[in-house]
Amino acid sequence: MKHVEGGLRERKKLQTRAALADAALRLALEKGPDHVTVDEIAEAADVSVRTFFNYFPHKEHAILARNPEHLERALERMRTAPAEESPLTTMWFIVHDVLRELESDGQLSRRGELIMSSPSLLYQLMLSSLDDERQLTAALAERMGEPAGSVRPALIVSTAGAACRVVMELHKSAPERPIRDLLDEAFHLLAQGIDSAFGPDYQKKGTS
Repeated sequence: MKHVEGGLRERKKLQTRAALADAALRLALEKGPDHVTVDEIAEAADVSVRTFFNYFPHKEHAILARNPEHLERALERMRTAPAEESPLTTMWFIVHDVLRELESDGQLSRRGELIMSSPSLLYQLMLSSLDDERQLTAALAERMGEPAGSVRPALIVSTAGAACRVVMELHKSAPERPIRDLLDEAFHLLAQGIDSAFGPDYQKKGTS
């Protein structure tokens, strides 16, 4: 019974988070991100303002559909990646895991276009991305056996993040090209230059 109740609570949490993110995106598209309030988002999702803040620290994170579980899964994937898997390939898997979830609501392209047109959303995305990259860099440095402050893990993580940002911009100007295909092309090009630095023990996987 406890397992069933726990599963129901988890599904309810996922539904509430999705409802808030959907409402935030819809209102931001209608009114503009700077003119949407937390009260309006909560009302549209049929929850209290207090409930909103249980899921998101501010409206921008709701519009961005930020989910802390994405980072938790990414850190776990980084720590448990097979020894023979190149760091860049691990980043590829991490990015595609997040992409699959963001694609599930069918709003990825519209959200991306909104982000790229809004300075406030771009700023929040940059801040949150930098924080994610710091934590991923620390996890990768530990996996690679390198001390804090090493260039290689920081460069790999930040380069993967830059690839994602480039893909968002390219998709805005060429929406007929699927984001997944653009990501695969970007990571393949990076792998041609980055993975070679790790020798034969680091083979490209999943990036072609």
